[in-house]
Amino acid sequence: MEATQYKEKAGSIFKRPVVWFYGIGSIAYGIKNNAFSYLLLIFANQVLGIPAVYASLALAIAMLWDAMSDPLIGHWSDKTNSALGRRHPFMYASLAIFPLSFFALFTPVITVSAEDALLFGMSSAWWYVLVLAILIRTATTLFEVPNSALLPELENDYDRRNSWLMLRHGFGWWGGNGYHCINFFFFLGTWGYVSHIGYSVYGTVGAIIIALVIIISATGTQKVASSFPRPRETFKFSALYTEVKQIVESVWDRNFAAIFFYGLISAIAGGLGTALYIYLTAYFFAFSPVQVATTAIFVMLSPFFAARIIPFLAARFEKKYVCMASGLFFIVVYPMPYLMVLAGFWPELGSTTSLIIYTVFIVIEVTGLVVNGSLRDSMIADIVENREIKTNRRSEGLFFAFTGFAAKATSGGGIIAAGSIITLAGMDNVRDVAQMTMEIRTDLIALFLPIYLTLQILGLLCVMMYRITRDQHNANLSALAGRKADTLAAESSA
Repeated sequence: MEATQYKEKAGSIFKRPVVWFYGIGSIAYGIKNNAFSYLLLIFANQVLGIPAVYASLALAIAMLWDAMSDPLIGHWSDKTNSALGRRHPFMYASLAIFPLSFFALFTPVITVSAEDALLFGMSSAWWYVLVLAILIRTATTLFEVPNSALLPELENDYDRRNSWLMLRHGFGWWGGNGYHCINFFFFLGTWGYVSHIGYSVYGTVGAIIIALVIIISATGTQKVASSFPRPRETFKFSALYTEVKQIVESVWDRNFAAIFFYGLISAIAGGLGTALYIYLTAYFFAFSPVQVATTAIFVMLSPFFAARIIPFLAARFEKKYVCMASGLFFIVVYPMPYLMVLAGFWPELGSTTSLIIYTVFIVIEVTGLVVNGSLRDSMIADIVENREIKTNRRSEGLFFAFTGFAAKATSGGGIIAAGSIITLAGMDNVRDVAQMTMEIRTDLIALFLPIYLTLQILGLLCVMMYRITRDQHNANLSALAGRKADTLAAESSA
């Protein structure tokens, strides 16, 4: 396909309001994801006083719970027969849980302590973080999985799907990093990393934004989604064994395995990197909250750069190769700042020059991640029709849920590893950048980078198993259209 034709196809979709309502939905996930990835470990450790290893264990358990519930909710939404559509009852249920639990996590509504010992010897603070994290992750599943799974029915074109997901990933980064930026400028920027007040304000404002996003996205996509065909077969808890068999049948696919295991392995690395992010920026690079927020402002440019790159590359190459190339690019660029610091080639830590160079690296890295994530999710959407040919069921909720399952189940391992690295590097008692030595910095990176990069490379190798091309996708659409015509003809003659 010519690049100009690709741009014409992509540009036309942005005139449809439902595209924007669909994309906006990822803001809620972006805020929650940033909170859990970057803030929750340091909040639990340095504000609530929970040792890093125990705090990371609580977060990992919450992720494992979420990982088990995701496929079930995704499959349930695939088979929901409702006047509101297959997905929206779950989104509205999330509205009742998500904002309130997000607020309560960062503003404890009961007295908690890291010193007492309750069930299994864990403190009340530990149990509070665990329960609230499980509630938030369950509520996130109720909204994010059905919301993201709308795409295959909203758009079946091989190339236009890239643009829908580019916009959705853009909103996820703008929402998550935009609020991250506000937090570091005004909330943590005012009260610091170890004061509960900044986190409380962060949780309150974040809860309000999440509620508004759910309402806007759910109501904005409601009319279109309710017009989609309803499933002929509904979910039955009384036949749970059959439901599980159908789940296995749907996901038993080479192409899905490629994306699933890519997410499974790279999520460990992602959980490790994001859990260490505040420790790396605040202590390794010696940036203040305002400096971190400044970086976050420029990161919001990354989706714009990705929006220029995706049409150029996707018009010339298959999604698989663009996804792999962007992932490899990230792997090459990511370790450079850390290695330059340890080698003595970096400007004075915490200086303006250091901030500028670091920001350039981060913007480049995130651009690669947006390209990679957009193409990866677009490939998942293409798997829907590929499996429908064989199972005669549409399972987009299940596929998007299983992808989330991979990320959440194993990123828990990344968070446990992050807590262990903090302890092994001697950072549990570090509360000020002045306490950081080059020896601690060296130990931190020596523990972190080899694990992180090895996992990213192994994950990327899994994508090589993916086989769906543009031509095969179009053939799948033709076959399904023929099958639908035959079914309608048979029903009309009966």
